[in-house]
Amino acid sequence: MAKGKVLQICAIDLTVDKLLKPLIIESNKKGFETHIACTDTGLFSKLEKELPNLYDIKIDRSISIFSNIKSIYDLYKLMSKEKYDIVHVHTPIAALLGRVAAKLAGVKNIVYTAHGFYFHEDMSKKQYNFYYNIEKYAAKFMTDWLLLQSKEDYELSVENKFLNQSRIIHLSNGVDLENNLNPDLMDYRHISALKNEIGIQPSDIVFSFIGRLVEEKGVLELLRAFGELKEHHSNVKLLLIGDLPNSERDITAINEIKRLMNQEGVIPLGFRDDISQLLYSSNVFILPSYREGLPRSIIEAMAMENAIIATNIRGCREQVFEENGLLIDRRSSEQLVDAMETMLDNPERIERMGIASREIALELFNEEKVLGKQMELFGELTNKVDRKND
Repeated sequence: MAKGKVLQICAIDLTVDKLLKPLIIESNKKGFETHIACTDTGLFSKLEKELPNLYDIKIDRSISIFSNIKSIYDLYKLMSKEKYDIVHVHTPIAALLGRVAAKLAGVKNIVYTAHGFYFHEDMSKKQYNFYYNIEKYAAKFMTDWLLLQSKEDYELSVENKFLNQSRIIHLSNGVDLENNLNPDLMDYRHISALKNEIGIQPSDIVFSFIGRLVEEKGVLELLRAFGELKEHHSNVKLLLIGDLPNSERDITAINEIKRLMNQEGVIPLGFRDDISQLLYSSNVFILPSYREGLPRSIIEAMAMENAIIATNIRGCREQVFEENGLLIDRRSSEQLVDAMETMLDNPERIERMGIASREIALELFNEEKVLGKQMELFGELTNKVDRKND
């Protein structure tokens, strides 16, 4: 008999595939009956091979009153039918709608993992206060347990009393450092073939980026900086791992990104499944994003012994230290060029930083520890439920 029933909620199936799958698999392994509710954008047929109990419930990733109400109603019906012990929500809009539905359905344990609060320091004061208050009061009135990946988010939540401190947990973030993102497991013949395939020469210094190719990820600054760098260094390459969005409000930025992607030395790879091999082929990982939670992409790059260049923002500054990388200001192509030049001037430093990155990842960002915290919480909550039912 299952220890308890858990419903995981996020906006789209890609989040399940790329972020939540280890948690769901571990939850099932530990004896919990785990269900998933999100929008099927085409990945359910793939996910169903590993994950049972998938429910296709349309959840928009923006405020859309009629659609949002329909999502709440559909989630409420599912919760009322299945009688979950725990509802665990992720991603901003889905987390808000899921918590409303859970409250209406009388779910006893509502858990919210904030992968990065939506409000951030790059917003205007008015915007910041608006989203801050949504997060704070949704936590206070519709959340039983608040899990924060970012330590800064954790400290802010405690200081501003989002919940009783005993119900706020610093979760952190992690990757599989032993079986997946492990340099010792790399097949050198396969790596050599991959480098030949994508056009990396033995003498090249390779920079890499993972993420959506949009303005807020700092892609324009990255491409402009690389173009300037390329004028003085012929042996540099830039791997762009990620897709252009299907729709984006700022068409001007997207068109400029498309234009700059065509410059010499840039290797656009689109969406890839061989992330560990690509990062093993990279020397320096760059994330010049305007806002983040606690970015998994940096942890993945650290695990594969990359030196790191990132913006000095929440999340990134919890991962990048003097030993393993450089922090720069947001929206600064000039600082990014200087940081890349600093790396190129001392290849031995790149190697030292890469080794330090792996050591930091092992100490701070081990997926096993992150999953363990969540399984411990689920166990405590389902025991409480069992005691109430006795």
